[in-house]
Amino acid sequence: MVKPSKILEKIKKRTEPIVEEPIVEEDEVIEEESDEEIVEEEEQEEEGSEEETKEDTDKNIDDNNNKKDQSIYTKKRVLFTSTRGIGSKYRHLMTDLISLIPHSKKEDKIDDRKTLSLINETCEMKSCNYAVLFDVRKGTDCFLWMAKTPLGPTVKFHITNVHTLDELQMTGNCLKGSRPFLHFDKSFDGEVHLQLIKELITQIYSTPKGHVKSKPFFDHVFSFFYQDGRIWFRNYQISDQEFKKESLLTEIGPRMIMHIDKIFSDGFGGSVLYSNPNYVSPNNTRSDHKLSKANKYIKRKYQKGQAEERQKIAFIEPSEVDTVFDN
Repeated sequence: MVKPSKILEKIKKRTEPIVEEPIVEEDEVIEEESDEEIVEEEEQEEEGSEEETKEDTDKNIDDNNNKKDQSIYTKKRVLFTSTRGIGSKYRHLMTDLISLIPHSKKEDKIDDRKTLSLINETCEMKSCNYAVLFDVRKGTDCFLWMAKTPLGPTVKFHITNVHTLDELQMTGNCLKGSRPFLHFDKSFDGEVHLQLIKELITQIYSTPKGHVKSKPFFDHVFSFFYQDGRIWFRNYQISDQEFKKESLLTEIGPRMIMHIDKIFSDGFGGSVLYSNPNYVSPNNTRSDHKLSKANKYIKRKYQKGQAEERQKIAFIEPSEVDTVFDN
């Protein structure tokens, strides 16, 4: 039997209100800690997002600058022109170079040689950055001007030993509009004026990437060699041998030799930065040749006069004995 006292105790326990003590649950503590952590994480995320936005803006600025730079190079143009009186050989040479340089633009001939500075204005009108002028004098002497317009510098060459594509008829060939490699001799890194000429040639002859008229191929090489105080220009095709992995160079043309005359500070003018002391103008060479011929003539006349004098001295008058028996 269960005692009534125990039953009463059970009833009291059931009827008495249960007072619950405030218990701090672990979830609430975790929530408070998590709130603090979330605030810290949000602050870190905000700092990281600010840094990312700064990095993104810097990247966008760099990308925009690179795009601008690339757009400048893709819009690069070279103006080709000549003076009145150009011969057929130099005209064919100019057309060959224009066909090899896809970012080139041809302009009409110039009437007056005294106003070469007007080429800067024509370049500005035609949106060209560089200019190449074939200045032919007396029908035989060709001077090649390469200039970065309008601020300069400008290099003046005297061209000799010119051979065009039609004249050579080499076996090499390249795709029209393809981009060339530029090869320079080690001597271009030695002297200051050669470094300047190398930089100007690379800016003029190198086809920009992504140009409208260019093709994404490298199948020929523009070679520049410095020897005997002159720059030798050659154009080679990069062709693969049939049963070998080695590449073979076959010449395409044209050929020419450029003799450095002067370097000017501005576009087609300005102060003289460099003057070649070993350069001899074609007029001086012709005058020396004529003087040599004249000296030969003078020498021949002198020798003839000396021979006549010797003959007079060697002449013997007839004696009287020879004329005794004539009567």
